[in-house]
Amino acid sequence: MRGLRLALSWLTVLPVPAPEVDGRSGARAISWAPVVGLLLGGLASGLLLGLGLLGAPPLLAGLLVVAALALLTRGMHLDGLADTADGLGCYGPPERALAVMKDGGAGPFAVVTLILVLGVQATGMSADRWGALLLAVTTGRIAFTWCCRRGVPAARPTGLGALVADTQPLAVPVSWTLAALGGAWLAVPGHPWLGPVAVLLATGVPVLLVHHVRRRFGGVTGDVLGAACELGTTVVLVVCSLG
Repeated sequence: MRGLRLALSWLTVLPVPAPEVDGRSGARAISWAPVVGLLLGGLASGLLLGLGLLGAPPLLAGLLVVAALALLTRGMHLDGLADTADGLGCYGPPERALAVMKDGGAGPFAVVTLILVLGVQATGMSADRWGALLLAVTTGRIAFTWCCRRGVPAARPTGLGALVADTQPLAVPVSWTLAALGGAWLAVPGHPWLGPVAVLLATGVPVLLVHHVRRRFGGVTGDVLGAACELGTTVVLVVCSLG
């Protein structure tokens, strides 16, 4: 359970005492990340459903849920998305891109990416499809396991990426993805095929992102994990809103 405690401490604002952090506990925390996604997705879905019952306009409800998720996660994954966008958007060698990502400031690529992703997430939510939100948030955390699968190196010798990169046997992300597919049929009432398609497309996000950042940065960082999470969540919401 140390891995789950660390995952909750890392990935949420819940006051969970964190165990000692080392490579072994970090690997276990990544393995437990989808369970944290299920918890966050449940809270977000409950809020979305409640706002719908209160008669809140869909866009307002979506924006409030996006804000709640940002608060529940300290905005950590959004920060990773912004830094990754700036790193991929800058010119120069990998060292220059990694320096831009570590700087912490938000450049034009980060601003545009955040506006688009948050806007799409908010408009893709609907109270009558709260199951799609639950699926989206959970699938976004499954992306962590794909980014940290065996054979994917860290871009830096230190930091979160160095701690968790190359730690997940392929069976871990595959198992979590199959579990998500098993429940995805219930995500969109009346359109059972949309959920599984969404999960499969969202699974491609971390795979393609990792392929690209390995060429651009030399490996993954903690920011890349956050970017994969937010992009995977967005893909699921978009696909599930199409039916």
